[in-house]
Amino acid sequence: MNQETLAGQAKQCQSCKQEFTIEPEDFDFFERMEVPAPKICPECRFKKLAIWRNEMSLYSGKKCDLCGKNIVTMYNPKFPYKVYCYHCYFSDSWNAKDYAKDYDFSKSFLEQFKELLTKVPKKNTSIDAVTGPNINSEYANYAGGMKDCYMVFNGGVGEEIMYCRGIRESKETVDSYFGEHAEKCYECINILKSNGLVFARNTYDSMDSAFLINCSGLNNCFGCVNLKNKSYYFLNEPLSKEEYKTRTGEIMGSYSKMEEFKKKFAEFSIGFPRKENNNIKNVNSTGDFLSECKDVDNSFEVIGAENCKNLFSSRALHNSNGSIGFGTKSELFFNCVGSGQSSHVMCSCSVAGSRNISYSFGLVNCHDCMGCDSLKNSEYCILNKQYSEEEYKKLKEHIVEELTKQGLYGSMIPAELSPYAYNETIAHDNMPLSKEEALAQGFRWEDDVQITKGKETLKPQGIPDHIKDVNDSITKEILICIGCERNYKITEQELLFYKKMNLPIPRKCFFCRHQDRIKRRGPYKFWDRKCEHCGKDIKTNYSPERPEIVYCEECYQKEVY
Repeated sequence: MNQETLAGQAKQCQSCKQEFTIEPEDFDFFERMEVPAPKICPECRFKKLAIWRNEMSLYSGKKCDLCGKNIVTMYNPKFPYKVYCYHCYFSDSWNAKDYAKDYDFSKSFLEQFKELLTKVPKKNTSIDAVTGPNINSEYANYAGGMKDCYMVFNGGVGEEIMYCRGIRESKETVDSYFGEHAEKCYECINILKSNGLVFARNTYDSMDSAFLINCSGLNNCFGCVNLKNKSYYFLNEPLSKEEYKTRTGEIMGSYSKMEEFKKKFAEFSIGFPRKENNNIKNVNSTGDFLSECKDVDNSFEVIGAENCKNLFSSRALHNSNGSIGFGTKSELFFNCVGSGQSSHVMCSCSVAGSRNISYSFGLVNCHDCMGCDSLKNSEYCILNKQYSEEEYKKLKEHIVEELTKQGLYGSMIPAELSPYAYNETIAHDNMPLSKEEALAQGFRWEDDVQITKGKETLKPQGIPDHIKDVNDSITKEILICIGCERNYKITEQELLFYKKMNLPIPRKCFFCRHQDRIKRRGPYKFWDRKCEHCGKDIKTNYSPERPEIVYCEECYQKEVY
């Protein structure tokens, strides 16, 4: 390693032209993976990975191209892909090797890989095989073990969950983002082992409470910040049980009263210090929403990872750089999406139980494959064609040399090969772009997303203010979102939940409610700031312009606990 790599290397991103640094330990990883150092910054790399993960843009009205069953799919029906239902995709009724291509040395590798991706059938949605099949949960994607769930994404093992992302091991939870062991929770972000929470954020081991930020061990508390092990507190002040019930009873169930209190609570909470991050039980790690991680840097929503960088929504991943989703029991990932239980995988999407995989899509129980799609139990394949080990190594060497000369080796599969448009993916959720910006950065934009407007049968002003006055007939109405004017409906299961929890009918569609949660969660971006108590340098996703008081973890613990 030369003197420059020993000290780290400052580079200019070829995409956004911003400077970024490759640290000495990064070069060790790239040498191990036998790839050149990245030419683009982590933020631009995230976009190029996230363009391969469509979680929420689902399309109905299509049939399985093998059995003819009606399906919901993550692929826009106007594109030419064959799409199979989950059962047919994993059945023995077809073989991905039937689509194998002889390598054509007159064409580029990526050109031939694109042709293969277009022809090989795709599964309609991504179901997590580790956590089991979904039951009566057609509108679930990147999720497994779900029963009687609707519009759930990136989750695992749940019952009667609706409109959620990142919720696991939970029941009867609605409109929530990132949490485990939750029951009867609504509009929550980052919750753990809690029951009966409403509009709670970064809250653990609590029950029957509403409007909380950074709390733990609470019972019957309302509008509280930075509290621990309290009961019957209202705006951080103790009340008698009777007075507490009276004051909260005047608010809960009423849309106008809850909206009014939401604004009051926002003003009240801004005066309390926030911790630099929402990490718990980590060692030498930077990012946000990290749990039980060691030596993890610049990562978000990660559990149990070690010696990794630039992870998003991944679990139990080791010695990796650049991964979105899954990750369980894996190591040596570089620029991967939705892959897990594998080792030494690079520039690939939806790989499971495999090793030594590059530039591939949808592989299960494979090893030593490159440029393949939807193979199972295969080895030494390129473009889905079987080779001997010697032939495979020789052809792979040629492809690596070709991609290296093009300056592409080690970069994620180009965005133009992705079946998804930027605004269909989690890229747009976390790093939103306008149509013009997305096109200028080389991404596709989809104008024809599945959306209904102008069909409403009930205006917002016609919805009763209080849930007690809402009739069951509302499930037959078509509502209009006050945010984007998209039409949406209230399901019977949803209405039962609102009545049980004493919650008003939402006036926004799921997609706008999800975006509101993303804003409350905070961005997947980190800034250098100083602790406003001791002046220590900190790294946080609270930008310097934001009004929150931000403390380092040590000062926060002293102040709050």
